[in-house]
Amino acid sequence: MPAHQPAKLMRLHLSEHDRYKGKPLYEAILEKCRDLKIAGATAFRGLEGYGETAEIHRRHLLGHDLPIVVNIVDSAENIERLSPVLEQMMDTGLIAVSDVEIQRVQRKRVGKSV
Repeated sequence: MPAHQPAKLMRLHLSEHDRYKGKPLYEAILEKCRDLKIAGATAFRGLEGYGETAEIHRRHLLGHDLPIVVNIVDSAENIERLSPVLEQMMDTGLIAVSDVEIQRVQRKRVGKSV
């Protein structure tokens, strides 16, 4: 059984309309994480949410501004290295960091199944 390892989970809460250098912020964040060799990052689009301003973000008939959450997992050192980079990329939003334990699962596959 693989051993559990201590790690950090960083959650970024932002908006679908947030941009960085002309592209969606969540895409730019994922690219930056990959460039910095961060262990893993995933962006999720929410159905509805609100933040500091209490303005509800949801799909509307004339447009939408859905909430986005980006989860990033890596060692404490790598999350600390990443944090100031992401803070510079964001105009508004929330960053939450939690202690987690990770367990890597990777099985060797003998053959490909369809």
